[in-house]
Amino acid sequence: MTMALWALVSVVVVGMLLRMPIGFSMLMAGVAYLLVKGQDLGLVAEQVSNGLYNSYVLLAVPLFVFAANIMNAGTVSERIFDFCRILVGRMRGGLAQVDILVSVIFSGMSGSAIADAAGPGLVTIKQMLKKPEYSPGFAGAVVVASATLGPIIPPSIPMVIYALVSGASVGALFLGGVVPGLFMTILFMTVVHFIATKRNMPREDPIPLKQWPSIIFRGALPLSMPIVLLGGIYSGAFTPTEAAAVAAFHALILAAFVFRALSWRAFWGVVLESTRSSAVITIILAGSFMLNFAFTSEGLPQAMAAWVDSLQLSKLQFLFMVNALFLILGCFLDVSVLLLVFVPMLLPAAKLLGVDLVHFGVLVVLNMMIGLIHPPFGMLLFVIKALTGIPIGDMMKEGWLFLVMLLGLLVAMTVFPEIVLWLPQTMGYGVKGSG
Repeated sequence: MTMALWALVSVVVVGMLLRMPIGFSMLMAGVAYLLVKGQDLGLVAEQVSNGLYNSYVLLAVPLFVFAANIMNAGTVSERIFDFCRILVGRMRGGLAQVDILVSVIFSGMSGSAIADAAGPGLVTIKQMLKKPEYSPGFAGAVVVASATLGPIIPPSIPMVIYALVSGASVGALFLGGVVPGLFMTILFMTVVHFIATKRNMPREDPIPLKQWPSIIFRGALPLSMPIVLLGGIYSGAFTPTEAAAVAAFHALILAAFVFRALSWRAFWGVVLESTRSSAVITIILAGSFMLNFAFTSEGLPQAMAAWVDSLQLSKLQFLFMVNALFLILGCFLDVSVLLLVFVPMLLPAAKLLGVDLVHFGVLVVLNMMIGLIHPPFGMLLFVIKALTGIPIGDMMKEGWLFLVMLLGLLVAMTVFPEIVLWLPQTMGYGVKGSG
């Protein structure tokens, strides 16, 4: 490794040890790399501006963030919760089953695991903690697990970013997440049913039939968003990027004018929060562009591809190696670092072995979702702890079975790529390469 790369890595590590925001750490590392190389520091501005302004697909990220925040502020979560109580509330562990179904629906609107946990997840936890049969650890574990559905079921912010770094089709990636998302839903509901039966959890009280029409009507309007988004994308009415704008506008109309649950004060709060979240993502992206420039200049992706080729790995062996790598790194690194720094380094090797980029992308995103729910870096665990005070240890003790199920699904998706590729291929997407 060259002195310039040593300088880059050292600055990143020191920044992380000092708890500096990862985006700033990566930018400073890029500056250190250029200084040691003796190159013009103006390359920082050039790489960042070119990366940000030439990536049309990135427009989807702040718009999906805004849509999710609007829905959380505009009582959409509560309306979806009541609707789902009619469908699965009478099952054992009814409120936990409701949370999983709510996550399925909400994920079709936000594309964010954290938005799912902080919005509908918080609503469900408050309901569960009112009943003694639901322990705080179990309530938190269910919400943390179900929130991982957000980036798997389309639309998905991580898949949009993966499309940026890989060149894969956003539409094919969205379709590729549908079947794995349904499998995740079935597995989570099975786990809840098993635990609820074992602990003899009671069923929820039935909702009187006379209340059904109003609840269904209240829930039907938010449910229209996934239909509009996916129908528009796959009919060709608008692109996945434009779909993010449609989602934001749809959420605003519902919250502000139909439900009248969004005041000017709340709207301004949503704008500020969305701006902050988008700024954080943008800074991380800017830093990743600098790191990727350095890695490309040093030939690391090509060296990685040559090393993998020298190992004579099969496609399956390579994918299992990637899974193991991401599962280990996910214990220590933020998902954004994995997605924006490590994935580009592995892509040349994946292409060399003929790995389908859509299949690879969905596997990568699922790996990252697993990283969100296990310590020490599990972001979703920290989010729920901050919002509810539930200890992380209690959530892990109650949630290990969900984690095992996700790992089992990861293995199945690795061995059987058809789980991911069947629906995109059926819909006519050319999923080899960029599609």
